[in-house]
Amino acid sequence: MITFYYGSGSAPAWRVWLALEYKQLAYEFKLMSFSAGELKTPAFRALNPRGKVPLLIDDGFALWESNAIVEYLEEQYPATLRLFPGATRQRSIVRRWVSEIDDNFGAALSKLTGWVMWTPKEKWKEERIVEARQAVIDELEYLGTHMGGNFIAGNAITAADFALYPQVATLARCDLRKPALGMVAACPPAIAAWAKRIEALPFFDKTIPPHWKE
Repeated sequence: MITFYYGSGSAPAWRVWLALEYKQLAYEFKLMSFSAGELKTPAFRALNPRGKVPLLIDDGFALWESNAIVEYLEEQYPATLRLFPGATRQRSIVRRWVSEIDDNFGAALSKLTGWVMWTPKEKWKEERIVEARQAVIDELEYLGTHMGGNFIAGNAITAADFALYPQVATLARCDLRKPALGMVAACPPAIAAWAKRIEALPFFDKTIPPHWKE
């Protein structure tokens, strides 16, 4: 039995949740509270000494780090829908996309959220926010130009889509915090259309972060 430890709003944890649902795997869902310090308790740190989510426990085997978890699910449950499909070269393209998303788009987004989401407004530096905003837009343009088809790595859903979507969804949260950013409106048409395809998946609504629904 799989146990999935999740924190609302965590993009890496959302990545794993989407993968679990896509693969139609049975799992026990454990919603952890950041504000209550549940990730810092001795009991949780005994499972993951990093004190972070996502955490997956499968038949006593504990694993953290979202990419490692998604790869594990792919290999451990080969009869499920594939997130790394095709031959070696096709799978390597998916892995390349995951790396590009995390190392490039993710890094740019982290700078923007660092300012807008996690820095008090009175300490905002507008010139830095403008620079961070443009870096994210540049990465979105790259993704929209070079994506492989209807989805990031081609015309089928792969791990690359679930790596990217939770991060793109965070742009709307940035707009809530600072509406003048217009990050959602700045998404290239190809990325906006791609996001709609992810949001149309039958299990998508189940995975929306609980506190976002509020």
